[in-house]
Amino acid sequence: MKRFQYLLWFAHEHVSFRLHEIEAIASVLKIPIKWIEPPSDKPWYLVELPSEEAVQKLSARSVTMRRAIHLWADEPTVPRLHASLKEKCLNGLLEPYKLKSFKVDVDLFCNSQTQEEKLERIESFSYMPFQGHVDLKNPDVTFQYIEYYGLDPKIVPANPTRTFFGRVVSESGRPLIHELSLKKRTFIGNTSMDPQLSLLMANLGKVSNGDLVLDPFVGSGSLLVAAAKFGGHVIGTDIDFLMLHGRTRPTRKQTRHIARKDESIEANMVQYSCVDKYIDVIVADSALPFWRSDVEFDCILADPPYGIREPTERIGSKESLPIIKKEGSPVHFPSKIEYGLNEIIKDLMWFSSKHLKLHGRLLFWVPVFRQDYNDAQMARHSCFKLIGNCEQVLTTFTARRLLVYEKIKMPQDTDECSSAIPAASTFREKYFTHGDENRLTRKQKKAEAAKNKEIWFAKLNNVNVK
Repeated sequence: MKRFQYLLWFAHEHVSFRLHEIEAIASVLKIPIKWIEPPSDKPWYLVELPSEEAVQKLSARSVTMRRAIHLWADEPTVPRLHASLKEKCLNGLLEPYKLKSFKVDVDLFCNSQTQEEKLERIESFSYMPFQGHVDLKNPDVTFQYIEYYGLDPKIVPANPTRTFFGRVVSESGRPLIHELSLKKRTFIGNTSMDPQLSLLMANLGKVSNGDLVLDPFVGSGSLLVAAAKFGGHVIGTDIDFLMLHGRTRPTRKQTRHIARKDESIEANMVQYSCVDKYIDVIVADSALPFWRSDVEFDCILADPPYGIREPTERIGSKESLPIIKKEGSPVHFPSKIEYGLNEIIKDLMWFSSKHLKLHGRLLFWVPVFRQDYNDAQMARHSCFKLIGNCEQVLTTFTARRLLVYEKIKMPQDTDECSSAIPAASTFREKYFTHGDENRLTRKQKKAEAAKNKEIWFAKLNNVNVK
């Protein structure tokens, strides 16, 4: 079978997610990939794929990729790129496209250009025998020219270290990020997942048409929306009665604190034309699963609470905490106790070992202090293989890791689960301690700066300052 060389050009964000996303999508679509170069942190992958249809399907689901390009030239310098293209044009490479309308896009990675410089670069391809007219809005064919200047914006060489030219075969699925924007979403909460990360989780979870997908900490349903967009039938559970009934404190300004029929997870599904994929959401405690033993999910996606913006709670009571009932309300509100993140993860993995289908995927986030992070401390279970560990940096000191597991065997009585993640168990305490220390340091620096300013003005005016 003849195979073609393509350059997959990425947005330079969520770099650690790229490879896992591309491999997961290729697996779902049964597309064989041959790597021309080993995958790296550079903003491209060079691959061989069996057809343009295959690369179009691959790029249509990706939210880390920007576009896929049929590679015509790949050279270390600009002169060598033009020399290569001139030779290929003489051999008829442009023949099928020379009568069509076209445009040339120019992209400089880790460098900038003025509009005049951009036009100069485009004009440098005037030797190519185009006979069609230029169409910047809706061309028949788009060509891409790329200059790569390295990964360090502080050290930019005078000339690019690598150049590419090719025909754009397809755009990626990134417009879906804007379509699912939280700014325009009907119902959101304090911790609604960013649309790109939600879509990434659905891709890494290998969600496809007809899959049954569960989110046991559903919140406002961002993960359900993403999974439904890729064809999954979705269901969610959460202990927060008020959230699931749209009665929590609004996150938008100038919104009254009352329940509205148009603020619900189902309303989001209607908004994005996914209501046919929506099963339901259920008020439930993840520590007390109620599912029948024969219920199996194709994928379980979760963003457990960390105890920062949302409490980590489970149903339970102490002697001093009786069951709570609100007067005049038919609704029973059980009392709750602390539910540590390590307990949450352990219960989630035990539940998934029983209710996730074989070779199904479990994905969840774990918060960490970056200086304390250790790969060896991530949760383990004998039914699962850890196949992905991707970092999202939050601050200079904090991050969270998306852990991707695949179920490799059915559960037995002898199975073991190791969920003691020191970084997770101490995260909440360190987060607030570090925040207090940081605020104190900033206050001291501010006071010191004010004092220095006062001394400077005093010296300026020949006044003594104690």
